[in-house]
Amino acid sequence: MQKEVGWLLKEKYGGVKTPAFDKDVKRLNADEPLDYVIGFTEFLDCKIDLSKKPLIPRPETEFWVQKAIEEIYPDFVSLQNQGIRVLDIFSGSGCIGISIVAQLSGPTPPSGVRQILIVRQMVFAEKEKKFLEQIKINCKINNIDKKRYKIIQSDVFSNVKGKFNYIFANPPYIPKNRKNKVQSSVLKYEPKQALFGGEDGLLYIRKFLASAKNFLSPGGKIFMEFDYIQKIQIEEMLKNYNYKNWEFHKDQYGKWRWVVVQ
Repeated sequence: MQKEVGWLLKEKYGGVKTPAFDKDVKRLNADEPLDYVIGFTEFLDCKIDLSKKPLIPRPETEFWVQKAIEEIYPDFVSLQNQGIRVLDIFSGSGCIGISIVAQLSGPTPPSGVRQILIVRQMVFAEKEKKFLEQIKINCKINNIDKKRYKIIQSDVFSNVKGKFNYIFANPPYIPKNRKNKVQSSVLKYEPKQALFGGEDGLLYIRKFLASAKNFLSPGGKIFMEFDYIQKIQIEEMLKNYNYKNWEFHKDQYGKWRWVVVQ
């Protein structure tokens, strides 16, 4: 706790103790996550505001999104003349889509080649109304051009239209029967609708994979996060939904964490 208090003092109050700081320490003592108390976090060098209390971005997600950006960069260059569309679905804070636009539109992309790339349109799809506002806040903070993104309220693909070169998905996937494995602070403060995916954790993954291929452009790719215990079941789903090519990957902790589907 002392480490968290020190981080709070430095990041939010510039080292100066105030009455507001004392109130925030009480929030920490009540087990509220540090990122909520500070009010923001960082995700691949992007500042992600958390004022609407979306799911706090995890290091595992940051890890695979960075790997995905490195993987798609060569394709990204070859597709420039076609106009690239990307979908960030189950978007929450918008951290995935925002980091993709930021990294693939900067002067020094992952390969080190100095070339400015353009995402023609980043679409953020999110069911919860308050998180739509959160995404808008984070796009503004990170200077994402309004002409280059669209935010839609959608229950999975219900309001999504068109085809995409890349679809990024971090659906709710914790099984209800594993609720006792989740940290108490997460259960108390983070949005349950962003955590739990039905009895077996696969409710939203099933809905997503059942339709996702219909929204992919030719040669397009899906990147999806999941719980490591779900790998076998997801592989069966991919077969049942007639996907042809996929590859599973492990996170920085050696656990199966995301799949690339083409």
